[in-house]
Amino acid sequence: MSVIQQGTATLRKAKKITVKTCLDNPFVFQWKTIDGEDMHFILQTLEERLKHTGLKKIETPRKKKRSLTKKQMERKCDASTTELPKGETEGNHQKAGWTDISVRRQLAIGVNEVTKALEKNELLLLLVCKSAKPAMITSHLIQLSASRATPAGQVPRLSETVAPLLGLTSILALGFKKQSDKFTEAIEAIIPKIPALEVPWFQYRTEESVGHAHTDSSENEEPEQLAEALGDELTSQKRKRTESSQLDLSNVILQPLKIKKLVPNPNKMKKPPRKKKKAFSA
Repeated sequence: MSVIQQGTATLRKAKKITVKTCLDNPFVFQWKTIDGEDMHFILQTLEERLKHTGLKKIETPRKKKRSLTKKQMERKCDASTTELPKGETEGNHQKAGWTDISVRRQLAIGVNEVTKALEKNELLLLLVCKSAKPAMITSHLIQLSASRATPAGQVPRLSETVAPLLGLTSILALGFKKQSDKFTEAIEAIIPKIPALEVPWFQYRTEESVGHAHTDSSENEEPEQLAEALGDELTSQKRKRTESSQLDLSNVILQPLKIKKLVPNPNKMKKPPRKKKKAFSA
C-alpha cells in the first residue's frame, strides 16, 4: 500500500495593521479669499514700493566641484601663483548679500521668520501666498495673527511677483514690522483691502479685558488705598483668578470632537535600498 505523506507547508499569519488614534481639532481655519481688484492693487503697491527701495539679495554663483586630472591640477597651481588684484576680490565680497540691511530689518521674510515676529508681537501686516502646499504650512498663522490683532490675508501670486524683485526663488509669507518707515504708506493702503480673520474663541470676553477694567478703576484711588489693594491681591490670587476666568458663555456653541485614525504607510511602499559607495583603489 502506498503511504501519502502529509504536507509540510505552514500557514503564514497576516500582519496586523497598526492604527494610531488621536484627537482632531473640531475647528477648521481657512484664509478668506481676496477679490481680483484688491489682489491686483496689493500686488501693484508692493511691486512699486519694493522697486523704489531697491532691496535685493545678491548671491554669488556656486561652482560645481569636479574631479580634476593631473594636467588640470598643474594648471590650477600655476594660476594660483598669479595673484588677482585686490580691488576685484574686495568688490566681489561687497556685492554678495542684501543691498540695504536697514530696509531688510523692517521685513520678516519666510514662514519661520514671520512666526517668530508674530510671537514677539512685532508685525503690523502679514501677507501669505496662496501657492503654499500643503496648507498646514501657513494655517497656524491665522490664530497667531488673530491673537496679536494684526491684519493678515492670503494673496494669490504673491511669490511670483515679490520673489523675483527681492532676488529669491519663493516667498510664502511676508511681514511688515512696526518700525518700518519705508513701507508706512503701502501698509496703510493695503490694510483696508484685507478681510478680518474669524477665530471663534476671540469673539468673547478675555481675561485681559477684565484686568484692564480693574486697573482703570484703581487709578482714581489714593496711594494708601492702592497699597492695601495690592496686599489683598497677593493674598487672594486664587480667588481672583477664578472670578476673572468666569466668561459669558451663553452664546457658545459646542463643537463635536473628532477622532482621527492614522495608518502609517497605508500603501506599504518600501524604500529603495541604499547604494553602497565603492572604495576607490589607490
